[in-house]
Amino acid sequence: MPTQLHPTTPKSGFTAGFVTITLTLLGWSCVPLFLRYFADEIDAWTSNGWRYGAAALIWLPVAILATRSGRAPRSIWKSALIPSAFNATAQVCFTWAHYLIDPGLLTFGLRVQIICVAIGAYLLFPGERRVIKSFAYLAGFALVIAGVLGTALLGDTKFTGDHALGFALASAAGALFAGYALGVKRCLTGTNPVIAFSVISQYTGVSMIALMLALGASAGADAITALTVAQFWLLILSAIIGIALGHVFYYIAIENLGVAISSGVIQLQPFIVAVGSYYFFDEVLTTPQWISGAVAVAGALLMLTAQRRLNQQRPIPEASAELPVIIPIEPQLATIQD
Repeated sequence: MPTQLHPTTPKSGFTAGFVTITLTLLGWSCVPLFLRYFADEIDAWTSNGWRYGAAALIWLPVAILATRSGRAPRSIWKSALIPSAFNATAQVCFTWAHYLIDPGLLTFGLRVQIICVAIGAYLLFPGERRVIKSFAYLAGFALVIAGVLGTALLGDTKFTGDHALGFALASAAGALFAGYALGVKRCLTGTNPVIAFSVISQYTGVSMIALMLALGASAGADAITALTVAQFWLLILSAIIGIALGHVFYYIAIENLGVAISSGVIQLQPFIVAVGSYYFFDEVLTTPQWISGAVAVAGALLMLTAQRRLNQQRPIPEASAELPVIIPIEPQLATIQD
């Protein structure tokens, strides 16, 4: 169980948490910008195949060592199948959305995930219905819906054609990422999150490579023929930043700061992405879209705060499934019990 920040937290622990959550936020904010940049160079299947192939290779030693040493349950490879299927499908939608809309709008659209996880948790985890039925949680739920709709509909571009399809893909990715997180809670409760993620990375990587070989331009060879050497290594670097190091940093931050603070900081991601997209890709969000995005993020924070407060008011049995904390990350959503 992650250690919460309190007056007795060592200064070194707070420093480590502050540094790692900052690096996590910056790393995960860079990934949509990477994906948008490579959308002009290679197709989505090729992008996913190389990036997730590299990520799976990085995490492979963890999965192997955990399995051989007995630290991972024997059933983990079977239990990880359902969350991995959600994750792989979500990743396809997430990456394809970058070929149709700009990163700022896309990242605000991913707030849909917290709506879907609330609905899914209500259906799957009866013990959490008291939290979900609370006024503060429902108010945050309504704010997220209003904010997401505002970012989609209040821009200068008509909500039709590729624009509508891109936002629909981003929303579908958010819903599927919620399914991934709920699947982790349902199938992998009690498993070390790092080990669980390493196994899921293998399934996701194999899926993305298979799709690249079947559907990618030149079976994925475009990553070598169409990119310069510098661009190719930038593609690999995006996998390291977003998938490998990003998750390690996030787990360190959780241990030192706790879920509440860490998840709150990560909610700044869509604003950083939108600013970066403005400077790199000339994406301009209208004032109503900025306001709507802020409303969506405020709603997400209100839901997280209500969940945290109500869970602290009662003892949670060890076997109870606590409502997942959903963080918009790349490519997976971290599901951590606090």
